[in-house]
Amino acid sequence: QVQLVESGGGLVQPGGSLRLSCAASGFTLDDYAIGWFRQAPGKEREGVSCFSSSDDGKTHYTQSVKGRFTISRDKAKNTVYLQMNSLKPEDTGVYYCAASDFCTWYSHAMHYWGKGTLVTVSS
Repeated sequence: QVQLVESGGGLVQPGGSLRLSCAASGFTLDDYAIGWFRQAPGKEREGVSCFSSSDDGKTHYTQSVKGRFTISRDKAKNTVYLQMNSLKPEDTGVYYCAASDFCTWYSHAMHYWGKGTLVTVSS
C-alpha cells in the first residue's frame, strides 16, 4: 500500500524550530520528487520546498522560507525531512508532503499525498 505519513508538527513560539518528517511506504522516495506544501487557515495550499528526484539532488524553496527551511532526504529510512528554523506566525498551517515526477508547485501533478501535520507558530 502506497502511503506518505507526515509527523513532527506542533505548537512552537515565534523564532523556534521544528523538524517535519515524511515517511514513505509502498514505494521508494528516490524515484520521485518530494515536495512540502502548506495550507494556512482560509488560504489556498502553497508549495514550500521540494527535493528533486534526479541524482543531482537539487532543492527548491518558495521565497518566503529561503534561508530558514532546509529539505533533506534519508534514503536508508525512505524519509524526507523539512527543518524549519526562525519560525514566524505566518508559517502556521497544515503541512503536507507529496510525490511527483519532478519538482513543481502545481498540486495537480502530485501522484501521492500525505494527510498532513499541523504547525502552529504562536506566543
